[in-house]
Amino acid sequence: MSLEVSQLTIHHGAICAVNDVSFTVKQGELVAVIGSNGAGKTTLLRTLSGLNKATRGSATWKGHNLLHSKPELIVRHGVSHVSEGKAVIPELTVNENLELGAIWRKNKKESVASKSEITSIFPRLGERLNQRADTLSGGERQMLAIGRALMSKPEILLLDEPSLGLAPLVVEQIFQTIRDLTTSMGLTVVLVEQNAMGALKIADSGVVLNLGKVAVSGSATSLIADPQVRAAYLGY
Repeated sequence: MSLEVSQLTIHHGAICAVNDVSFTVKQGELVAVIGSNGAGKTTLLRTLSGLNKATRGSATWKGHNLLHSKPELIVRHGVSHVSEGKAVIPELTVNENLELGAIWRKNKKESVASKSEITSIFPRLGERLNQRADTLSGGERQMLAIGRALMSKPEILLLDEPSLGLAPLVVEQIFQTIRDLTTSMGLTVVLVEQNAMGALKIADSGVVLNLGKVAVSGSATSLIADPQVRAAYLGY
């Protein structure tokens, strides 16, 4: 079982945002998709979760075509998307935000069990269940956004810039948690990041996008060791 992306091309009007992109993510694997602003990373994730439409190509998860389904059906096929910007509903409490993530699940006992699991992963959320989301720190909001996505009991998690705007120590904690999720919950993760080195350090493999095309891909360790990748994308 794997995520298979093949010759995916996505246009924004006359602009080709993603051009003939292909890669595979095996079950339980964490892949980092890195690249500069405008490389097509966010567009790629939004298309995999049904928020954008592809021009051509294919993307399948467990044999299900992700490119021709509504976002809510994609969630029901085990795909959860955490968009950039710590996307939570500020007026709702932590508890209410989490429960939104399980809104389509019919088994309430399972939802309660999921919430307990999430508050064990993110203890600070458990301490703040009755607080409004707009009272949380940036790191706590990111934890809540990831926690809400986990409430749907996904098999694959699409994460868009989870480190954006966070302090280095918090980024390290968030990245370590993401790495742990692949082992403790068996999640498959597609991690889009501008923090290329941080993402590759926790990833199994990496895909480097440049102007919508795959510039290079391979194991995370091989990309970190590649002098050209280091100079162009890792800053040393």
